[in-house]
Amino acid sequence: METKNIMIVGVGGQGSLLASKLLGHLLLTQGYDVKVSEVHGMSQRGGSVVTYVRFGDKVYSPVIDRGEADFIVSFELLEAARYLPYLKEGGRIVTNTQRIDPMPVVTGACAYPEDLIRKMEEKGALVDAMDCLSCAEQAGSVKAVNIVLMGRLSRYFEIPEEKWLEAIEACVPAHFRQMNLKAFALGRG
Repeated sequence: METKNIMIVGVGGQGSLLASKLLGHLLLTQGYDVKVSEVHGMSQRGGSVVTYVRFGDKVYSPVIDRGEADFIVSFELLEAARYLPYLKEGGRIVTNTQRIDPMPVVTGACAYPEDLIRKMEEKGALVDAMDCLSCAEQAGSVKAVNIVLMGRLSRYFEIPEEKWLEAIEACVPAHFRQMNLKAFALGRG
């Protein structure tokens, strides 16, 4: 199997580490060779963060270069647009529609870009955008956005839903499992 590449991008503190851990666990249980990078960026200060997940028959490096990502999973709309150059032709962006203003917007130095979904689609990206924050709140916690996104991403894989649920059970502490299983179901739709 050709190596597949997934970038998980967002803002520090949104749960990208759990999302990449869950994805890595799931893919390993399906028999793939998997490489997951560490979180890169200002993860403890609300800055931009990125994690790479690569899987296939044999994967030699965890790094994804520009134009190689099959999927970009984004916790925040501007982060999806920021990493668009990494998406391969025909690649898909699975993104939360939530806006988190970066410091230049907060200070008034610039405005948050408008129409980002349309702009990404005009550049050839297939965009699946949903309000993951509302789904997470419905599941019981705003911190479940990461699992809502994993539910949405699962729609594009031929891996049975029960395998995703088993990965959640293996990676999420027992007292958060039911909430995360609900968040996954809401994301999957």
